[in-house]
Amino acid sequence: MAEPDHVDEIIAAWHTQLPDVAGLPLELAKRSALLTSAFDIAAAGALEKLGLTPAEYGVLAVLRRVGPPYRLRPTELTHALLLSSGGTSNVIKRLAGAGQVVREAAEDDGRSSWVRLTPAGVEAAETAVREVTAAHGRLVERIPPAQAQLLNELLRSVLASVEEGVLVRG
Repeated sequence: MAEPDHVDEIIAAWHTQLPDVAGLPLELAKRSALLTSAFDIAAAGALEKLGLTPAEYGVLAVLRRVGPPYRLRPTELTHALLLSSGGTSNVIKRLAGAGQVVREAAEDDGRSSWVRLTPAGVEAAETAVREVTAAHGRLVERIPPAQAQLLNELLRSVLASVEEGVLVRG
């Protein structure tokens, strides 16, 4: 069993104040949030050095991972990034101003457009993805490999169960 941590202190306090909320769901939520925060902080440090915001990184990374010609419709980006359409539009404008993306009219629909990475955008995306992955790797290297792999498999299973529950209730 692992040493007691900050979450154990939180759970103990809630056990005193509201015993009905102090339990496994709260522990899982708190530990998951702390883990997510650690990855976000590591990514933010890498992105700051590159002069990118997390939202800009999100757009660059999504466009790069779809492969050539590295383009999506703005609505697809909004959906992939879980941003508002206005937020996506602002990020696209900033990246276009930096020469990393261009907006192109859709050939098949005059009301629609594409957002495409420029060669500079492809380079920026690849650099950013490598830097963020390296920052995440520095966190993960502290976990014994077998334990990290087990955690990965458990998280896959847990996420599938949680997503199924959300979709069923949705």
